[in-house]
Amino acid sequence: MDIKKTIRRQNLEDIEHQAHKVAGMMERIRAAMLAPTAAKSAPTLKAVQLAELCGVDKSKIAYRLTRGDLPAGEIQGNSREWTMAESQVWARELRAEHLRPEGAAGITITVANFKGGVAKTTSAVTLAQGLSMRGHRVLLVDLDPQGSATTLFGVLPDAEVETEHTAMSLFTGEQDDLQYAIRSTYWPNIDLVCAAPLLYGAEFHLPARQARDPGFEFWRVLDRGLDLTREKYDAIVIDTPPSLSYVTINALMAADGVIMPLPPSALDFSSSAQFWDLFSDLCNQLVRSRGKDKSFEFIDVLLSRVEASDTASSVVRQWILEGYGDKVLPIEIPKTSVAATASAEFGTVYDLPRGSVNSKTFSRARVAYDRMCELIEQQIEAVWARQVAERQILETAV
Repeated sequence: MDIKKTIRRQNLEDIEHQAHKVAGMMERIRAAMLAPTAAKSAPTLKAVQLAELCGVDKSKIAYRLTRGDLPAGEIQGNSREWTMAESQVWARELRAEHLRPEGAAGITITVANFKGGVAKTTSAVTLAQGLSMRGHRVLLVDLDPQGSATTLFGVLPDAEVETEHTAMSLFTGEQDDLQYAIRSTYWPNIDLVCAAPLLYGAEFHLPARQARDPGFEFWRVLDRGLDLTREKYDAIVIDTPPSLSYVTINALMAADGVIMPLPPSALDFSSSAQFWDLFSDLCNQLVRSRGKDKSFEFIDVLLSRVEASDTASSVVRQWILEGYGDKVLPIEIPKTSVAATASAEFGTVYDLPRGSVNSKTFSRARVAYDRMCELIEQQIEAVWARQVAERQILETAV
């Protein structure tokens, strides 16, 4: 076939038709994936999985069942299963020493990278799910106009998200507290602030507000908008656009901790260097020039989409270790078919029921994400301990 003969000019009407066609396909795909209710549901856990989650032996679960003070679950076939909400009750009871102590505030974690395709959204959503499974109350704030995290929670950004469901009203100045946009999700103890293409408008509103009022600090809008929310949630996880935009700057300036997913490829490593260089310059212009400072409790680099068989990546992995040092988390997220399967079903590795994919591959991916969540939780606990200690010192001084 001669491609020159098949080329047809595309006008705006054609593009509009294409947009409607793909949007309709998304509706049908989601309806098929999530039939018959077009709503997602969190997975159930068996006794072995519940024991692993709570960090106890299976016999401990059997013993606590005899006391009757925790959810008993339901018998399904030859085994007992617990819903996610019931499992979280167990986690809060048996992992009480890991929960937020009185006097500590929720920790805000921003997942960011200058480049797309690095598993940023997957890392943010799995972190939110993993922390909630461990008994924490989590808010996920989706700030990427593409709304990928929103989609993973079973909400279609184009069709089901309005301005009041997003952070847009906060960025325009119509609201000064993000609580108006919070909605519950199918996953117990995870609430969501959605994203949609309309969020692109924030890139115009924020600089416009800055131009009208030189005293306005556009980079502090989200930080201030989360103040009340930090008392309600143990962790606030923010997914950002794949660019150093006005919105991303807000997310970084609101963060206590930053996670950068980084595949071991030369292009991704180069892009990460540009990200930190630009962010450093902006911090100097926006913060230090005003005699202020910004500190982070932790900055983590997460090796993501790692292919064990790729020999070239071992060289780049060494670059990353030398460049970022102890910021690199001691875990690698493998690039597996499990991630592709989960993504195709609008979910993550935590959404997939065991046995739905190759058990060895599933286990490798699940263990990696479990370890990631464990490492982040340890850092969160350290921040809480420091907050409590500092508060006690202040109270003693008074």
